[in-house]
Amino acid sequence: MQKKQRTPVIVSIILVAAGITILTVMNNQWQTNPVSVNNPMINKVESTTENLDLKTIIHNAEKSVVQIEGQHDQNTMTGSGFLYNGQGDIITNAHVIKDADIINVRTANGHIYPGAVIGEGEETDVAVIRVPQLADQSALNLEGEKKAETGDEVIALGSPHGFQNTVTLGIISGTERNFTVDGYNYEDAYQISAQITEGNSGGPLIDQETGNVIGINAVGTNDGTIGFSIPADDIYQQVTTWSNEAQNDQLDFKHTEDITDTSNPDQLIEDAEYVAEYFFESISIRDYVGAYTLLGSSMQSANSYPDFREGYIDYIDLNYSDLSSSVTENDQVKTTASITAESKTPEQEETETQQMTYELTIGYENDQLKILNVSAEDN
Repeated sequence: MQKKQRTPVIVSIILVAAGITILTVMNNQWQTNPVSVNNPMINKVESTTENLDLKTIIHNAEKSVVQIEGQHDQNTMTGSGFLYNGQGDIITNAHVIKDADIINVRTANGHIYPGAVIGEGEETDVAVIRVPQLADQSALNLEGEKKAETGDEVIALGSPHGFQNTVTLGIISGTERNFTVDGYNYEDAYQISAQITEGNSGGPLIDQETGNVIGINAVGTNDGTIGFSIPADDIYQQVTTWSNEAQNDQLDFKHTEDITDTSNPDQLIEDAEYVAEYFFESISIRDYVGAYTLLGSSMQSANSYPDFREGYIDYIDLNYSDLSSSVTENDQVKTTASITAESKTPEQEETETQQMTYELTIGYENDQLKILNVSAEDN
């Protein structure tokens, strides 16, 4: 009986010893053979717009959105567009620049450049314009694969009725809409609740979650309550081909002086106030680089970027109101604004509120509107 009882014990000891041996061998193999992961997506994990609030996302996007004026005969068609690559290429709608003799491109900071068409759809309402001066500038990411779904929250940017960089929010309210307008076929278009009116055409439709462009705003209903956008992934290959094939020396660019009009004081004031607003908004959003680029060469020479940034870095909030402008004898604009700024230094326990009046002198420098002087007085 005792011999029979010892047999299971001996077997158990043998099994345990065998298990230890196997585990030792496996551990040695793991130590000598490193694990290889061939998933390139791991290298793509970076900070995203999740940490940015809506105001910051919009401000960053506005840098890449432009207003487009296509002039032909005695008519001017106003639309929108956006930079999508580092070559200075701008996506817009084909109907915005159709038969245009001169194309003016106005950037978010008030600069105006001539553009040349490098690709234009005949049945698809999409076109690409090139502005070499905007090469290597901030561009939006064009979504080349992902389809939006009903309910996705979106941001539509454009220049309705000439009001540059107007923002409307909404959702994808429908997909796969098919129709024809003015000879252009819209297939599988997104229906959006964000308003699309005259001047919005060609502007980007941005996914609020990713910040990527998922559509090109194209048309809207007469009452402005429903808009339609061309899915970005449907035109991604076409616009990329146009950009890759275009050669600057084969394009026809008008001279900047042909599109800059300083004889219209109302337009000059409107353009100058846009520059002023962009300056204050850049400070508010802590985009000091964007604000600094608006300064004229003499101001930049007298005030380095680190010094400029230091003057505003303690502001935690800035609001402006009551813009008032007048044109001087030398075609410059004096713009005043009431500023309320809340600041707090690291040494302070509570915020400090300042009421100030800013006066900006804005004028043309190298055919571009620049802030030539800034002065501030406490109220």
